[in-house]
Amino acid sequence: MEVSVEFQALLDGGATTICRCWRLLRKDGVSFGFTDHDRDISFGGQVYLAGSGMDASALESSTGLSVDNGQAVGALSAVGLRDSDILAGKFDRAEVMQWLVNWDDASVREMVFRGSLGEIRRGASAFEVELRSLAEGLNKPLGRGYVPSCDAVLGDARCGADLGVAGRVETVSVLGVVNARRVLVDVVASADAGWFANGHMRWVSGANAGVISIVKIDGLADAARDVELWEELRAPVEIGDVAELVAGCDKLAETCGAKFGNLANFRGFPTIPGEDWVADFPRADGENTGGSLLNG
Repeated sequence: MEVSVEFQALLDGGATTICRCWRLLRKDGVSFGFTDHDRDISFGGQVYLAGSGMDASALESSTGLSVDNGQAVGALSAVGLRDSDILAGKFDRAEVMQWLVNWDDASVREMVFRGSLGEIRRGASAFEVELRSLAEGLNKPLGRGYVPSCDAVLGDARCGADLGVAGRVETVSVLGVVNARRVLVDVVASADAGWFANGHMRWVSGANAGVISIVKIDGLADAARDVELWEELRAPVEIGDVAELVAGCDKLAETCGAKFGNLANFRGFPTIPGEDWVADFPRADGENTGGSLLNG
């Protein structure tokens, strides 16, 4: 790792004024700062709290494209981290940065790690988390697959559907809780049953604020809308909690045209032959004569 001239001079001087600082930045924009020094340190607009109980193992670094990993442990209560927030998934894939800092002059510092949080294991009073470096992103597959369904996300730049149109995003309040996967919310008069199926709920308030839940079933109940999610909410839901319901898209060409009027931007290949067709062979006594797949 290359370091600045100032930091190298500090190391060469044999001084013991070096400490470690960590910053966690959640997807919802909430950030936390920790240090293993005995007093708070501030730089870059972030206060790094002392006495947090935060500690990290030595980071394993390597050349090439292999993934550098590390591990950090910390107390739950001392740093303002709540077990309920971890359970609700608010720290999933949060960005993490680690510096070596001259606590006598915080302007002299070197970033030694940047990545994201991996697996989080919770205990009665502490947590242990895996640190994944930026090289982890190289494990993601690139390119597109030729599949019948659309591979865009509703409302993104590739999709182009306007989510500002009435009925596509609706703010609702929880009227009742059936279980951790099923809630009753306000009636949306403009949307039929099933309109939000395959969509998602963005929780705005309550213990799940910031969490996005995928909608499995969207039905109608007496004076309410009955929404069932694919996964259980990991934090409790209370009556009055607010969420945004986003219209569902099943990624089919028919839905793209009829529901969103967006067929020109459809990103799938609905007429591509399936595996059974590719493996079949022409015959004169049936539909598979060797002619066009669509026209027989």
